[in-house]
Amino acid sequence: MRQQEEDTFRLIADLQREEKKCTEEILAIAQDIQKWHKWVAKAQAANRPDLAEAAQEREAALLRQGNQRWGQMQGVKNRIEKSKELYRQIQQRRKEVKIKQQELAANRAKATQTKSWETQGWNQGNDYTRFQATPDPLEQQFRQWEMDEELEQLKRNMRQ
Repeated sequence: MRQQEEDTFRLIADLQREEKKCTEEILAIAQDIQKWHKWVAKAQAANRPDLAEAAQEREAALLRQGNQRWGQMQGVKNRIEKSKELYRQIQQRRKEVKIKQQELAANRAKATQTKSWETQGWNQGNDYTRFQATPDPLEQQFRQWEMDEELEQLKRNMRQ
């Protein structure tokens, strides 16, 4: 899950760089459009229809190119927002998993203490200091297995 979080963070950074690049290209295209627009007006004022027509075609091509880059930038912005939402979801899932792990550890510790208390034999007296130092290995295996299953289920849910 940590790897997913890091990958998503890198994706967001890459997309933000791409958005900045698109913005810079759009601004450069806009400056070119202004330049060609002035040349269209200048050619028309000088009664040079050959130059005016060619300049208008160039201006139109730049407008199309600018519109295309604008659309690409909007797509990048949408991907950034979706990636940020995914990043927030991953962080939330990590918090949930961490809390669940803490709960399982607390329950495990509590169960170990309870089990130790309940299994004292009649001949062991009231020796309250006797608690099992380590949990049952089989119980540990099952708890780890359950925790791994929950983690895998969370991962599957994240991919959907």
